[in-house]
Amino acid sequence: MIDPERVHEGMVRFASLLGSFRLTRWITALKLGTPKHEMLRQVVRGVTFENPIGLSGGFDKNAVLTQIIPSVGFGFMEVGSVTARAYQGNPGQHLWRMPASRALVINYGLKNEGADVISQRLRNELRKQPFAIPISINIAKTNCRETNDVAIGIADYAETFRTFLDIGSFFTINISCPNVTSGQPFHEPENLEKLLIELDKMPTEKPIFIKISPDLTHEQIDAILEVAARHHVDGFVCTNLSKRRDLPSISPKDFVPDVGGISGKVVEALTDAQIAYVYSKSQGKFLIIGVGGIFSAEDAYRKIRLGASLLELITGMIYEGPQLISEIQLGLVRLLEKDGFTHISQAVGVDAKKAVH
Repeated sequence: MIDPERVHEGMVRFASLLGSFRLTRWITALKLGTPKHEMLRQVVRGVTFENPIGLSGGFDKNAVLTQIIPSVGFGFMEVGSVTARAYQGNPGQHLWRMPASRALVINYGLKNEGADVISQRLRNELRKQPFAIPISINIAKTNCRETNDVAIGIADYAETFRTFLDIGSFFTINISCPNVTSGQPFHEPENLEKLLIELDKMPTEKPIFIKISPDLTHEQIDAILEVAARHHVDGFVCTNLSKRRDLPSISPKDFVPDVGGISGKVVEALTDAQIAYVYSKSQGKFLIIGVGGIFSAEDAYRKIRLGASLLELITGMIYEGPQLISEIQLGLVRLLEKDGFTHISQAVGVDAKKAVH
């Protein structure tokens, strides 16, 4: 019954406090963690993931939870989206619950403290100790009128990218936020080409993923894949929030505002179809992080079989509770063993062609 944004802010403050002390981190891990399992351990583009379940971008916007998230059981996490300049968020309400649909409507508009503040916070953490899990820096362009100009928007992306070259295990380039003034111009092949040319000028050994919308057509995806193949792109995060209001998974019992993007079970079918399409179309060349509607081990396993090597969630954890992370890991081991697999990599993409055709 409490306003969802107040709940989110309160939980972030509480979780940050838990992460500040070794004892509280240990107690959290004791309550919520799960033993590591070799079936789930992967080395992806040189980065070691003890398990495939990550915290999606958008929850820890300002990178204040890097100490506690490993204790919850996550195998990796994204921070941000981070933009070159700070942004206080879109006017008005930012969050709505859709309980009958098991979804959320989100309209933050890339609210964050900006690249300088967040990078300094992470550097301060690294002076104390290395990150316990891989950290992805989720980068977007500042949500302001100036960056609506494509050239200025590219420079904005590049400034943030440069700031984090020495921080984190991989990058996620967010070109698909549905809640910004400029729309999604970097889904256009010509603009994406220009952006990736600029990022290519800053060599890095870290993997780079592009986060795309669930609302793209196959033709749009084909064009993005063609551009990505010419640049330092290792994979895709499938997917971001949906702007659609005509999806059959939206319950008529739920109020759906006109603004904002939708997460959770509402986007699950869109995300699953996109994972399978990207995996099949690229013949497995691009790694896929599957995001959208993961509320159980079965949901996670389906995305893996459709082509996702790694997974991320937020909404499922909000509805089901933080113990969901360990439940998914234990369930994945059970499902893999049931199907005769000895490692998670053997299950990746086994259903992709069947799903597409």
